[in-house]
Amino acid sequence: MEITVEISMYPLREKFEPAIIELIQEVKAVKGVEVKVNPTATHLFGEYELVMNTLQTQIRGSFDKYGKVVFAIKVLNGNLKDSLEGKNL
Repeated sequence: MEITVEISMYPLREKFEPAIIELIQEVKAVKGVEVKVNPTATHLFGEYELVMNTLQTQIRGSFDKYGKVVFAIKVLNGNLKDSLEGKNL
């Protein structure tokens, strides 16, 4: 089953941008997870198990490395990549 995930990361620190950029780069490196970056959120597309395992690993790593971090996540059954193309989200 394919899913679409919208995720926003809010590191509770003054210099928050490096943590967000690192997360995006690490997720982009996972074969089978497609990533679309927007100004306020990042969309992930792929197989349920792969995307969720990737999120679990990256969220835990962010907590370990950066301490207090808030994640806002929406998960939808189905790959909406095609229907989101060209739209300013």
